[in-house]
Amino acid sequence: MATIFSRIIAGEIPCHKIAENDEFFAFLDINPISEGHTLVVPKQETDYLFDLDDALLGRMMAFSKQVARALETAITCHRIGLAVSGLEVPHAHIHLVPISKESDMYFGKEKMKPSPDELAAIAARIRQAFS
Repeated sequence: MATIFSRIIAGEIPCHKIAENDEFFAFLDINPISEGHTLVVPKQETDYLFDLDDALLGRMMAFSKQVARALETAITCHRIGLAVSGLEVPHAHIHLVPISKESDMYFGKEKMKPSPDELAAIAARIRQAFS
């Protein structure tokens, strides 16, 4: 059975897409811990990030770097934090989180609840910076 991320990539579930290429897909987290919180996933459905072959993992990090640069341009922050927890969905993914202080990366805090319109506006700003 396809993961929720594979269904998002296939267009079966809507998302606020940031960027995509032949191998990877980036989209906003709908329960972000900070404005612009983005997920980067390989299109290849693999449960655990460190089960990806080295070359694919390297390309995923390079793609994530491009997304991070767009985030830095579009969202006011000090840096982009990166997290790999991998327990929520059995599909390898990286969290890119705009942060101004370390506590901004705390996943145990109450999640933001942006409206679909707010997410769409944030995604548009990031996509524009990505171009």
